[in-house]
Amino acid sequence: MQFAKSLLLLAALATSTLSQPAGFERRQASTTSASPSSSGSSGGGWTSTPSGPGSKDGFGSSTASSGSGETYQGNVGSPYGSNIIEVSESKASEYKYVAEFKGSQTDSWTVAIFNKYGPDGKMTGWFGNACQTFTLAPGETKYVAFDDDSNGGWAAASGSTIPTDNMGGYASTWGEFDFGSATNTGWSGFDVSCISAQNAGMPISGMKICDVLGGTCSSITKDAAQVDNAYTSAETDVGGIGGNLGSGPARLAVTLDYSG
Repeated sequence: MQFAKSLLLLAALATSTLSQPAGFERRQASTTSASPSSSGSSGGGWTSTPSGPGSKDGFGSSTASSGSGETYQGNVGSPYGSNIIEVSESKASEYKYVAEFKGSQTDSWTVAIFNKYGPDGKMTGWFGNACQTFTLAPGETKYVAFDDDSNGGWAAASGSTIPTDNMGGYASTWGEFDFGSATNTGWSGFDVSCISAQNAGMPISGMKICDVLGGTCSSITKDAAQVDNAYTSAETDVGGIGGNLGSGPARLAVTLDYSG
């Protein structure tokens, strides 16, 4: 994904928005500096995609976007958080943007999915303001649908809670997303990042995200032993890492506790 500036730096500078730096590292998808992943077959089951705009069943009203660049705010749902909903596997194919979350084979894992902007209208989505939180039993799979112009991330960790830093921000390995960005002509993007965990001195767990339709992946293994097309603290100011997807439906396969 392509962001003009680290939101970590932005949060430190924009004191009117956040009084303290946060661990949120994202890159704004850019049609001028990145190439989209190639399109592929829509397959069957949850990977099938709708021919039109997709189902809106379960979503709230869309909110207007505002800002630009690093401060861009997309759709956060009205009521807040209703742009991100859990759906059944049988219904997943009806939605435009879907992520499949596969749990660990050995332990229960908790996932917290959040918007970049919190309910206070500031960049506080990752400060305990998750829109969806669920725990996956060993071997369990869940499906989540996202409305157009949603951007944010998910934090994941073993056990029943997500570790936090000293400011209350999620401090684990993250997946980061941008679905149907209105400011980037409907492009989508994703990446895996361990910046938040590294900056807080917390354990780095494995995660892999793959674009099922195009084949691009982003992954990190435990303790960042292997990093592929993903963010560590060393890449905080680097753009273009992860998957950049042209406009249209997206299907992301998320593997937790990824070990390579």
